Amino acid sequence: MVSVALLPAGSVSDEAARQLFKGLDVQWNYHRLIADVFLSVVSGKSDYGIIPIENTIEGSVSQHMDWLVHEVDLPIQAEWVYPSIQNLIGHRAALTDADGNLDLSRINRVLSHPVAIAQCLQFLRGELPQADREPVGSTSEGVKIVRDNPDAGWAAIGTATAARNNGLEILQESITDHNNNYTRFALVGPKPFPFKSSDMLKTSILITPPEDYPGALHQVLSAFAWRRINLTRIESRPTKKKLGTYYFYLDIAMGMDTVLLPSAIAEIEAIGCQVRVLGSYPSFAYEQLL
Repeated sequence: MVSVALLPAGSVSDEAARQLFKGLDVQWNYHRLIADVFLSVVSGKSDYGIIPIENTIEGSVSQHMDWLVHEVDLPIQAEWVYPSIQNLIGHRAALTDADGNLDLSRINRVLSHPVAIAQCLQFLRGELPQADREPVGSTSEGVKIVRDNPDAGWAAIGTATAARNNGLEILQESITDHNNNYTRFALVGPKPFPFKSSDMLKTSILITPPEDYPGALHQVLSAFAWRRINLTRIESRPTKKKLGTYYFYLDIAMGMDTVLLPSAIAEIEAIGCQVRVLGSYPSFAYEQLL
């Protein structure tokens, strides 16, 4: 049996984790906060942690990336994508008018994870302008709070699984701003992921250029360009050590078990950059795990 730490049952993380580990014997260790997911793996209570790191609409989940970089030393062992289908969830009976029709103007507060709220801003602005938005630790936590306050005029944004698990109804389906809303998840932990294989391998690295080195980023990118190494993502984040200093997060469509990538990293280090490999791992498309 493998143990996996993740956000609460019924969250998108929960649905995505069950897709990756489908057919395996798993002990699910649910946690309210993503920090507790990381710490569960660091402490050895869980073999792996499920971390949402990027979304089609919102881009990087900066808080989670910062934990990977600054707080823990847990390599990425796999990545996969999962559709984030968010729904408006609540007590329909408490939100109907005298004729039995659903009246969304009765909703005065919407609860969910900040990323889920951000994914549904067009719907919230257009259909629920009167409702306050309250961020909570996960989408499933928001659904539970609404469940426990049936007469408060509250609704949650969450998954159909969370609605079903808590005996609530979906007031409106698929309320995200775009239909192609996917979340990219990272599996982190000290041991390689041996349960499934993929033809697609990726490597994630952090590059911290030396201070006062004109053209350092250009030289870094050139090391990949002339070797025809494909970068699928590049992002700058503050080092949190000194104002105006940044590291660069890169996703590379290549594993470390090649000649080209280690030589590119060696060239980058030769100009004085610090390089940290966050993981070299299989990457799964959504269709591969169906």
